[in-house]
Amino acid sequence: MKTVTKVKAFTLSELLVVLLLTTVVVGMAYAVLHLVQKQMYGIHGNFERNTELNLLRQSLWTDFNQYDGVWYDAQTQELIFANGLDERIYQIHEAYIVEHKDTFQVQIEEQVFFFKGKERVSGEIDALHFKTSKELGAKPVFVFKRNAATSYLND
Repeated sequence: MKTVTKVKAFTLSELLVVLLLTTVVVGMAYAVLHLVQKQMYGIHGNFERNTELNLLRQSLWTDFNQYDGVWYDAQTQELIFANGLDERIYQIHEAYIVEHKDTFQVQIEEQVFFFKGKERVSGEIDALHFKTSKELGAKPVFVFKRNAATSYLND
């Protein structure tokens, strides 16, 4: 009589089930990884845009309080900061703002300039209000300065 010895092994159907389950789990892992990467890119983009806006706000705030006079020229779209020793010019373009070697990638949709609480189209100013594009969340930027005595004397 012949004795049959069985070798312990998996059947073909068991292996197919395991392969199917492994494929589903790996597919879900890649889908989750893709979603996490997408979120990280979104967070990174928001951080970059907010950082750019904060750098512009900080630069304007520093210049507003460092220079005696601030003027806006509506024809050339230039914001001019001046004192007895130095001058700094910001050129306002549609999609960005340039100050010497710095470029702020901030799109401004609305800009209002003020002098002594009244809106100004051009000339000496002591405050400005920018509203960014919807891409940046339509965030406001308001910067002001205290006027020097010469501003009141020149009226």
